[in-house]
Amino acid sequence: MAKIGSKFTGAGRKALLLGSGELGKEVTIELQRLGIEVVACDKYPLAPAMHVADECVIFNMLDPKALREVIEREKPDHIIPEVEAIATPELKALEKEGWNVTPTAQATVLTMNREGIRRLAAEVLGIKTSPYRFASDYEEFKKAVEEIGIPCVVKPVMSSSGHGQSVIKKPEDIDRAWEISQHEGRSGAGKVIVEGFIDFDYEITLLTVRSVSGTTYCEPVGHIQIDGDYRESWQPQPMSDKALKKAQEYAKKVTDALGGYGIFGVEMFVKDDEVIFSEVSPRPHDTGMVTMISQDMSEFALHARALLGLPVPEIRFYGPSASRAIVVEGNTDTIEMDQLEQVLAEPGVQIRIFGKPEIKGHRRMGVILATAPTLDEARAKALRAQSALKVNVL
Repeated sequence: MAKIGSKFTGAGRKALLLGSGELGKEVTIELQRLGIEVVACDKYPLAPAMHVADECVIFNMLDPKALREVIEREKPDHIIPEVEAIATPELKALEKEGWNVTPTAQATVLTMNREGIRRLAAEVLGIKTSPYRFASDYEEFKKAVEEIGIPCVVKPVMSSSGHGQSVIKKPEDIDRAWEISQHEGRSGAGKVIVEGFIDFDYEITLLTVRSVSGTTYCEPVGHIQIDGDYRESWQPQPMSDKALKKAQEYAKKVTDALGGYGIFGVEMFVKDDEVIFSEVSPRPHDTGMVTMISQDMSEFALHARALLGLPVPEIRFYGPSASRAIVVEGNTDTIEMDQLEQVLAEPGVQIRIFGKPEIKGHRRMGVILATAPTLDEARAKALRAQSALKVNVL
């Protein structure tokens, strides 16, 4: 039987969050609602999840020794990876010693390295993907581009949210793409994946929940990304029954292979009734922030329930909804979200302000959420609210 005892007692449960961004903040809130003690970890102070956690630890999560020291000191019941920049081999070693990693250490290793998950999907599970090559150095990279052809997309195998990603549209872009991949990724220089362009009508994130109740799916999330970084998402993405069934089949194959309990963000491209697998995250997905207004349980609530071993018998969808990311440019440690009375003037609009401590270049600092009778109306409402927002970079 699943039990949760009083916090800060021997009967209570403790979760260690490895990564404390805006997604981790929402997971922390949902865990707190269920009476779980949360320790938020990140490499910098005042990360969003640290605002609501019971305890904060600041350290380099890529350092295996430091990672082990924190886990052995905190003795968490649940270790929850929320970012890519983690010493994943050490997580595997810790799991073998009996520590509980969400969803599993192996899933974290495979999905936080694009090579692992791509080879699993394409070469082991036989799921259709875009053409790809991996390259460990510049010479291999040039050869990979030649084999895949131009145009193509270049991504570090260890990064996310578009960091280090670029598009090669002409031969003159090759050197610049390599430099971007080596200097702008979240985990530093290293191996890259070169992917061929594919023709698609739209792309989706299929939020897939593995729990004691089995496998459950949220309504498909459509989204727009710029340079690999989410800017807009909506739910439900209209798609044929055949394409939806194929997407769910792919999602189940991949998540069953990864195992464990929790939510997975499975990204796919769709062309007519054809579905092409792209990536999967073993945790809440940035495009899934729309679920904070579209469902009775957001992706964060679903993740918390599932990883705690609690049932997810039903996901109740409220109706057409949309989100728009608030991306701010500048170099500052002080910003103001202004004209909020105009942002929130229409019914069915919400805002989340992440409270990140600084901006260097550009950074996602909040999200606008909207719901309406139709998808077009929801997207238009979210855009109006975003357009009304004024951000003062001080």
